[in-house]
Amino acid sequence: QVQLVESGGGSVQTGGSLRLSCAASGSTYSNFYLGWFRQAPGKEREGVAVIYTSGGRTYYADSVKGRFTISQDSAKNTLYLQMNSLKPEDTAMYYCAATDLLGWPLRQSTYTYWGQGTQVTVSS
Repeated sequence: QVQLVESGGGSVQTGGSLRLSCAASGSTYSNFYLGWFRQAPGKEREGVAVIYTSGGRTYYADSVKGRFTISQDSAKNTLYLQMNSLKPEDTAMYYCAATDLLGWPLRQSTYTYWGQGTQVTVSS
């Protein structure tokens, strides 16, 4: 059974950095999309960054390009999101997600498995 557990959230000031981790278990995660999504209060959940495990192709939302980097450690079955130059508008609950289905990588409807989320708060 696929399980995703996020960690690494917290509170930082504008311009700061955080690294989120997602420990994945229950699958080999071959040919999977692994991604990070976020949801701010009163807003829809949006795709932030995704990686395709076979080949390592990455996808980013325009709002985070150049600031966030997604990566994976296949040996540890761990997904990371390095977030730099954080802004108050990055404040949200961040979720790790996984799917072996083909679809739009940054669209939440593509994803089957979800973690519980980790809160990121950026103060000005």
